[in-house]
Amino acid sequence: MKRAMSTMGWMAGLCLLAVIGIASVAAQQASTPLVTAQDLLAGLKNPTRWLTYSGDYSGQRHSPLTQVTPDNVKRLSAQWTFQAETLALNRGFEATPIAVDGVLYLTGSFNYAWALDARTGRPFWRYKRDLPNNLTYGASAPVNRGFAILGDRLFMVTLDAHLLAMDRRTGAVLWDVVLADYRVGYSATLAPLIVKDKVIVGISGGEYTTRGFIDAYDPQTGKRIWRTNTIPGAGEPGSETWPNVEAAMRGGGGTWMTGTYDPEQNLLFWGTGNPNPDYYGSDRQGDNLYTCALLALDADTGQLKWHFQFTPHDLHDWDANHVPVLGEVAIGPDGGQPRKVVMMANRNGFFYVIDRTNGKLLLGKPFGEQRWARELDANGRPIVLNVTGEKECIPDAHGSTNFQPPSYDPKRGLFFVNTRETCAAYFPAKQDLIPGLASVGGGVRRVSDRNTYGALRAIDPRTGNRAWEFRYPSPTLAGVMSTASGLVFAGDHEGNFTAYDALKGKPLWHYPTGSSIWGAAPMTYMLDGRQHVLITAGNTLVSFALPKD
Repeated sequence: MKRAMSTMGWMAGLCLLAVIGIASVAAQQASTPLVTAQDLLAGLKNPTRWLTYSGDYSGQRHSPLTQVTPDNVKRLSAQWTFQAETLALNRGFEATPIAVDGVLYLTGSFNYAWALDARTGRPFWRYKRDLPNNLTYGASAPVNRGFAILGDRLFMVTLDAHLLAMDRRTGAVLWDVVLADYRVGYSATLAPLIVKDKVIVGISGGEYTTRGFIDAYDPQTGKRIWRTNTIPGAGEPGSETWPNVEAAMRGGGGTWMTGTYDPEQNLLFWGTGNPNPDYYGSDRQGDNLYTCALLALDADTGQLKWHFQFTPHDLHDWDANHVPVLGEVAIGPDGGQPRKVVMMANRNGFFYVIDRTNGKLLLGKPFGEQRWARELDANGRPIVLNVTGEKECIPDAHGSTNFQPPSYDPKRGLFFVNTRETCAAYFPAKQDLIPGLASVGGGVRRVSDRNTYGALRAIDPRTGNRAWEFRYPSPTLAGVMSTASGLVFAGDHEGNFTAYDALKGKPLWHYPTGSSIWGAAPMTYMLDGRQHVLITAGNTLVSFALPKD
């Protein structure tokens, strides 16, 4: 374990800490109750808090708040903005802030981080990690998707594949542990997930000769408690889906998006990424488990309970690094008894409803307009169509959707997801596989502009049918949030932040942020009797609320 030192101002060392008004935030937090495991289980029941990446363990990103409604949302106005000094080309913020009793904790590109006054956006403290100059995956995707919080500690992963524990009052680093060797292609970009007494994290780097994993760490000491590899070792179940050990051990399967948790079953649900190389599969014949899959893991031990693979032997970089959404759904148009399910709109163009107690497919139906596979067999395997030329319409490598979070409104029974419509051609090519160098195995390009657009879609998970859609001029990677008042908030590639009627899809209000909203999703909280709605766009965080009456 490597222990980093915190410093005031700009100073040399492993980390650089700039502090503004530490005394004020420390005083404010001294009387604030610590965040407990029970608080995390309660999720969004405390309206002043947003304690996890998705708001709660379900991944629904559905707020119980009702102050902002379809009738008054047109009065929503910007209250403050926070402008980060970091620059990440074409990306910017992808994090969801943690909100705790009047303070926001936010991470940015290149492992910057801030504590902000939730009333004004004023920084209390600022942190910047001193990153090495020879980053691999972290250099091409220098993003971070947020903190986790427990007690008085924040937890953040880094582009050089470390996990940090930080004092939330000051931003000082309390411990610093290595997840993997960044020099061979590993990185870490997700928001950790706290489950009971463990910090759960995943790893990035599937475009390199890496082997994905999910880890659990002790929040007090940083000691690793368990590790589950997403690529099976020799003789382990699933190893028969790889041609040899060499292909498997550099087989990818990154775990770079935050999962969800079912306390009743004590199960973690986590998506896995593409096999390596991305497009060239001749040297990795087989289904390549457990890539492009959903894993259900025992939260105490990391033991794999079941898996569901969405795209066997993927050749299109269609990761399953989506947020798994938990709910109870009565499958079929005639209803019946609700089933405990996990829902995913997958990059491959299919929407899935899976029994989360056993991993059995309950429903699988296209939610996009792709024509590479129009149905699934009884086991959920795509039945690929043999089409070429103008009839071919394979989603590009970003897929029919990507890592941007969806939302689920359990009262209205609708799943909301920003969808991408593209047609692309893939060109596989054999290449040398060298540790530390990307090995995608070919390329991809768009083949038709006439089929290229984006859409916010509402899906009925009982049937897989589309309830409504709102189209954008171009595909988007922006996330979604819904509220109990009947609103859906979503961004788009052009930088518009829009509120929609949840039942009809009618746009009711929008705000032009001036920057593309890439990967970021909205969040909301109550403060001083007012509901704030936040979105990040480019390098700016904007807070909205209704006018004071």
